[in-house]
Amino acid sequence: VVGTLTTTDVDVGDTHTYTLSGTDADSFEVVNGQLKLKDSVSADYENKNSYSVIVTATDSSISGSTISKSFTIGVTDINEAPTAIALSATAIDENAAGAVVGTLTTTDVDAGDSHTYTLSGTDADSFEVVDGQLKLKDSVTADYETQTSYSVTVTATDSGSLTATQDFTVSVNNLNDNDPVISSDSSLSMAENSN
Repeated sequence: VVGTLTTTDVDVGDTHTYTLSGTDADSFEVVNGQLKLKDSVSADYENKNSYSVIVTATDSSISGSTISKSFTIGVTDINEAPTAIALSATAIDENAAGAVVGTLTTTDVDAGDSHTYTLSGTDADSFEVVDGQLKLKDSVTADYETQTSYSVTVTATDSGSLTATQDFTVSVNNLNDNDPVISSDSSLSMAENSN
């Protein structure tokens, strides 16, 4: 409901009916003297931040005298929850302490909204978020031979305390740990000219 319509009329006790016209009239109706959005219409500030409608009041006289007035109806922007979280990469090399996984971004219809990140889940204790990047803690080094992947849940909280949550699996890239080494405890010898 936008508001209640009233009409000033010198004829005391006269009644009035209302009709709508103008650019956005199809989105509205008058019910029991109140201007309101139709039940099938929901205002969305991000798509349309104001509506224009012309209200015509017709009195009960035989001639049906009328008066019309244009109204601009503003839509109040309210905070909406973020809808998704993305991570720019999902793998790290083993043997790199504090390795950065990737950059976190959050989809939010509220342009310019800010987000903070918290971690939970099975392996959350191994990770942290620094400057919007998901990374291993500086004291943590991934080892493919010990653990091939990590599971972490990221929660993005917007400036109005609304949240979105996303589970991520971070894979560990298997690298060649050491070059092979040949060693021997004894000396070997062979006779010359031997096949």
